[in-house]
Amino acid sequence: MVSMRHECLVDLFKNRPSLAAEMLAEVLRVALPSYSEARVVSVDLTETQPAEYRADIVVLLLDHAKPVRVIIVEVQLQKDEDKRYTWPAYLTVSRDQHRCPADLLVVAPDPVVASWCAAPIELGVPGFVLRPPVLRRDAIPVVTDPAEAARRPELAVLSAMAYGATEDGATIAGAVLPAIQALDDERARLYYDLVYNSLNEAARRALEAMMKGYEYQSDFAKKYYGQGRVDEAARAVLTALRVRGIVVPDATRERILAEKSPECLERWHERAIVAASLAEVLGEPS
Repeated sequence: MVSMRHECLVDLFKNRPSLAAEMLAEVLRVALPSYSEARVVSVDLTETQPAEYRADIVVLLLDHAKPVRVIIVEVQLQKDEDKRYTWPAYLTVSRDQHRCPADLLVVAPDPVVASWCAAPIELGVPGFVLRPPVLRRDAIPVVTDPAEAARRPELAVLSAMAYGATEDGATIAGAVLPAIQALDDERARLYYDLVYNSLNEAARRALEAMMKGYEYQSDFAKKYYGQGRVDEAARAVLTALRVRGIVVPDATRERILAEKSPECLERWHERAIVAASLAEVLGEPS
């Protein structure tokens, strides 16, 4: 079954077709011809054979409308022995369909899976060996420059997914989030969720402190940060109260969980960290 993480990674390459070529050339040092356009084409690589061949993404590089290279992008999150047979088929069929050389790019974030993907595939004919180029997690560029994130938001989101839980996570996210605001509504919602859910708790706190009073006060933040995170923010308030040893009656617990204002929940959370009583947190007279 295809996972949500698999689909999200596929979407990054689909939304920016040139990302596949950029990763091959910049990270894996694959020599590519000059091109003027990168276009996603049909993923159906079936011809007359009864088996159905469907790659994750097929990107066609064109130079003034002439195909110069086709790139098969495969997101691989686990070992799959079938790929040892289908990857060579993808390359030969796509090469025939588009009448130009073909490349393979395997995106494998897990180190063990990446090593498996990179193993040479012997095709049987002497000299015919496929050595899959694999984009490993630690090879993904670390994007901390807001200008670079704005120029290539998909690469910046990929960077956040790879390193969000590291010490660089908050800095990467801080560069990515302003760039996301300039995107269309659907992409912005997806990318924000991908970035935020890639951060560990420490990175989230650092990011929130970094962005407070700046980008997070925009309409974008109220729409995405507010709508999608109010339940989580409410639970954070209750967690802070529990850690401080402040007893919360059931009625008050329900009131906190029912609160829909991100600004109010943030205010309660800040008070809960230092307050001595529940009344101080909620701003009520004792």
